[in-house]
Amino acid sequence: MSILVVGSVAFDDVTSPSGSVANILGGAATYFALAASYFAPVRVVAVVGEDFGPKEEDVFRKHGIDTRGIERAQGKTFRWGGSYSDNLNEAKTTFTDLNVFETFQPRIPKEYEDTEFLFLANIQPTLQADVRRIMNEVRLTGCDTMNYWINRTPKELAVTLKLVDVLLINDTEAKMLAHETNLPRAANKVLAMGPRALVIKHGEYGATIFFREGAFGIGHHPFRAPALPIEEVKDPTGAGDSFAGGFMGYLASQKQVSREALKRALFYGGVMGSFAVERFGTERLQCLTRDEIDARFQVFRELTHLD
Repeated sequence: MSILVVGSVAFDDVTSPSGSVANILGGAATYFALAASYFAPVRVVAVVGEDFGPKEEDVFRKHGIDTRGIERAQGKTFRWGGSYSDNLNEAKTTFTDLNVFETFQPRIPKEYEDTEFLFLANIQPTLQADVRRIMNEVRLTGCDTMNYWINRTPKELAVTLKLVDVLLINDTEAKMLAHETNLPRAANKVLAMGPRALVIKHGEYGATIFFREGAFGIGHHPFRAPALPIEEVKDPTGAGDSFAGGFMGYLASQKQVSREALKRALFYGGVMGSFAVERFGTERLQCLTRDEIDARFQVFRELTHLD
């Protein structure tokens, strides 16, 4: 079943203890699309500038990703620069040049209207809501947001949250959104805002999924998936978007979106995030095989005794 991701395609400059790179392909929609493409057909709605050429297009094409929804605009593609110190969980932004992304208005091609799974990557909440209303026949909608929108556009975000099925955010964002320091209480407050399930990412410590009472089956007990120990993390940029791609991609490959499928999707999300950080940018995601993905998932199964 196909997945549509709406978000950013960008060029990044990244510095970490492992080195520095410049003008590498990045953006939330890029990481998500590459990770999800190992599980299901992916479509992308984004905007790029005149500096986005055949080399970048080939990255998507080689993974069978449908780029008819990527708009070409006059100007430069969105650019971001960041650096990581020994604390690899937090990036220090050195510059953000929105460029053509500043006036991004998602346009959904008619060919995408039969999409069954939708992921609203980290963009302005009003744009997310507009896309969700257009794609009103999807089976499941996932959504991401960040502290900027939580603080700056709380009313608009509240509207969006009523339209999505699964929200994927980190610990800090969940507490900020709920105005609550206790994570389980914060999760319950966020679920009361609309989503049927909430995935809270804990970085190197894994992820937890919380369910609204009665959603996707009986009960509402949370489920925790650990993270795989990674020997060397070169670039954490895009790890969360890659997690989301693995999570949504796996769900799109299943006949039914059940509670058990959502739990298993956490592990595939963790697998894709763990691959993404092994090299700079999307390099590792570009050259994976499904055998490598399944082998790492098997390690997860053995660590956690997952059925």
